[in-house]
Amino acid sequence: MVLDSQINAAIRQFTQVSATVGHADRSGDLRRFINEGKKVIITTAQKFPFILDEIDRGQQSSRFAIIIDEAHSGQGGRTTSAMARALAVPESGDAVANADDDNPFEDQINRIIDSRRLLPNASYFAFTATPKNRTLQLFGIPSPQPDGAVKHLPFHSYTMKQAIQEGFILDVLGSYTPVISYYNLVKTIAADPRFDSRRAQRKLRRFVENHRYSISQKAAIMVEHFHDAVIAPGKVDGRARAMVVTDGVARAIEYYHAISACLAERNSPCRAVVAFSGEREYGGQSVTEATLNNFPSSQIPERIRQDPYRILICADKFQTGYDEPLLHTMYVDKTLAGIKAVQTLSRLNRAGAGKHDVFVLDFMNNVEVIRHAFSDYYRTTILADETSPDRLHDLKARLDGHDIYTAAQVAELVTAYLNGGNRDVLDPILDQCVAAYRSELDEDGQVEFKGSAKAFCRLYDFLSQALAYGQPEWERLSIFLNLLIPKLPAPAEDDLSRGILETVDMDSYRAEKQATVNIKLADEDAEIAPIPASDGFIKPEPELDTLSNILLEFNSLWGTNFTDVDRVSMVIAGLPARVAADTAYRNAIRHSDRENARLESDRALSAEIIKSLQSDTELYKQFTANTDFQAWLSSRIFEATYTAEAV
Repeated sequence: MVLDSQINAAIRQFTQVSATVGHADRSGDLRRFINEGKKVIITTAQKFPFILDEIDRGQQSSRFAIIIDEAHSGQGGRTTSAMARALAVPESGDAVANADDDNPFEDQINRIIDSRRLLPNASYFAFTATPKNRTLQLFGIPSPQPDGAVKHLPFHSYTMKQAIQEGFILDVLGSYTPVISYYNLVKTIAADPRFDSRRAQRKLRRFVENHRYSISQKAAIMVEHFHDAVIAPGKVDGRARAMVVTDGVARAIEYYHAISACLAERNSPCRAVVAFSGEREYGGQSVTEATLNNFPSSQIPERIRQDPYRILICADKFQTGYDEPLLHTMYVDKTLAGIKAVQTLSRLNRAGAGKHDVFVLDFMNNVEVIRHAFSDYYRTTILADETSPDRLHDLKARLDGHDIYTAAQVAELVTAYLNGGNRDVLDPILDQCVAAYRSELDEDGQVEFKGSAKAFCRLYDFLSQALAYGQPEWERLSIFLNLLIPKLPAPAEDDLSRGILETVDMDSYRAEKQATVNIKLADEDAEIAPIPASDGFIKPEPELDTLSNILLEFNSLWGTNFTDVDRVSMVIAGLPARVAADTAYRNAIRHSDRENARLESDRALSAEIIKSLQSDTELYKQFTANTDFQAWLSSRIFEATYTAEAV
């Protein structure tokens, strides 16, 4: 929706005539604009399937220019074929299948095949800064090579390098700073159970990254950097904004509270905004971005441009396709790679008045990962070879070889489906195939069959748009598999790492900023590989090991020379209970509002810190000298005790 609105605004800069331009917010608008003969219609491709049966036949003889922005993300086979069916020129006698045709079923299949192809009555213009292999093969110019490969080149290329040199965008890699996080985990049980080591390592990494203490420490680094390196120097003429990219809604909400606490403790005039979809539970309550921000979700793009809102915390939402020239700094706490890395960091590259540089502080990725991601798109991107239809032959042979379905079952199901058969007709055929899938294939066979079925559908959806010839057998199998796949159960699989998070705790954490670097990219065109013929999934065998060995491996990989300052337990052990027992604080919880209760909580905490001077000098020093640490601890203690008492 953000991209849709931005394109609408951009088009209207060129023309202000309402009779010429229409912005289709709903499928009904799109239908009306096409029938009224609007010259320019701005919409999303997803609206086309809803108007196929209602567009006047007279409009289908028109010629169209289809301009596709962000073509790397919007050209799935089903979306494009729906667009084609809506705008296609009907051939003589092709409207319906006559009852006396020799083979009406085959005619239906052929019409579906024809509807998938690029339209003869349309010209396509696809724009993208990060072309995928399917985008280049569909829209690029074929270039046969002496070795038999067929490269695909863009019709025109305005490179990232040229755009940076000419000042249309900024170089987002000019000031890139990685932050390395170190962790130490300890056992919390006496036993030494065994777990799947590979899965356990992934769960442990996610556990430490989502830990409230590590998030609070990273939030403090972000807030300190934003004030010292962005606000103080007056970046973007004093109007600079920052984006925090997080890995999931739960982490975004945690960051929102941690960053808000840091801002409040330093009496900052800045405020944070959080962006995510749906509802989540936090602190025993259901929350949305609107309830946390205290304004409607639709207002986020405009509010972030207005003071005091300066920091936008995102969980996927706004991570790509968001155009805001005031964005100057990005704090990344999410693993990125490939196109996703380029699309995410490029939110910063919009040029604007007073904007001369940008900055990236990355807690999850490193220089080489980011360099590799951007190298494919710095100069012209070329498809190394096109995907051959022979791969569909191979996939079909592999699927047929599993004996899960017969040709008769495929024909019976597709005929019933095209004739409008309901689930009572379709399900018995599919259920027979599911029963064979369960009984005839072991776990590895089920993984291979389901993966190959998905790969066939995905590859056929794409190739069917570009093939110069029809293949009814492939179309029938595609229809059949698209109906069968949702009914195939996932292979039975035990999670042998289940329960490991209940046996560990984080003992120490430290985040260290590394040197800021200017990531240089090779000054050469890049080639990307064609679409793979399989889903590439291979189920690994579990590797069982003891909890002690798993923690030893984890700590050796992510650990360092920790000091007492880094110990999590040192700063939180026993404090919540002692603060919660303070009489004045308990009375404030019962008889006053949240703001006064927070003041009493902070007072009680300060008193407890003074009491600990003799037993824990390091804690006292950190609390009194480190304002970021003090802000985090005060917020942590209050949230833990106020929620508990309030309940």
